[in-house]
Amino acid sequence: MNQVTDWICLWRELVVATSERDQDSTAKTERGVRNLNRRWAKTDSTRDFIVAQLDAHPGATLVDIGAGTGRWAITFAQHARQITAIDSSTTMIQAMRENLRAEKIENVRVVQGTWPHVQIEPHDFSFCSHAMYASADFPAFIRSMMQITRRVCFLLMRATTINGIMAEAATHLWGHPYDSPNFQVAYNALLQMGIFPNVLMADTGLWDPWTSPSLDAALVEIKRRFGLTQTNAHDEFLTDLLRRRLTLVEDKYVWTPSVRSVLVYWKVNL
Repeated sequence: MNQVTDWICLWRELVVATSERDQDSTAKTERGVRNLNRRWAKTDSTRDFIVAQLDAHPGATLVDIGAGTGRWAITFAQHARQITAIDSSTTMIQAMRENLRAEKIENVRVVQGTWPHVQIEPHDFSFCSHAMYASADFPAFIRSMMQITRRVCFLLMRATTINGIMAEAATHLWGHPYDSPNFQVAYNALLQMGIFPNVLMADTGLWDPWTSPSLDAALVEIKRRFGLTQTNAHDEFLTDLLRRRLTLVEDKYVWTPSVRSVLVYWKVNL
């Protein structure tokens, strides 16, 4: 009989193994904002769904965990009485305050700190968009959300295809297709915790593919993402993988699209 996967343990292992890819840097921040702006320009069923929940509860409050530049908080503020936006990055906090001023939003309280080590009062809704991936203790992250939530917890996460480049690399390196903490691992971890969440796949399809200026640059990128920058042990396999799977378009190497957004949510009774 096959051994049952401990999904909570797997989440922790993936966070530790990929910690190098999530280190804060100016380049990473700018790239993340550009990608978010492209996705935000499209209509999004997950965004519409959360806004509808806020509209159904006039006077509601929401905490936005890992609020970044405040894009979600600004949208939610137009449908809620009060938003508490939490982020650990000084750079993000500064950008968020500037964006709030530019939009003349006054019902967003900005708090600097790292979840779950932030003490706040209960809110009607809690929300986290892609900011849970650096938290090794997934149960603590979720339980802290539930403790301050009266109605519904929302997690927006990345779901990866099973046949993507990163999945093939992860299968070779680690024996499973999960290259990082993601929806598939989190969903099963929630079930392991006794939480039975609802799932809504974003109708925006797969995210735009990554691009690399050269195969050498692509190798550097994939090694960084797998925490392999200090070893050449897997260079032969990874180089062959990239040669097989990347597509040269004009002067750039294009990765196969393999990520989409998914909303996970469940009701909470305090």
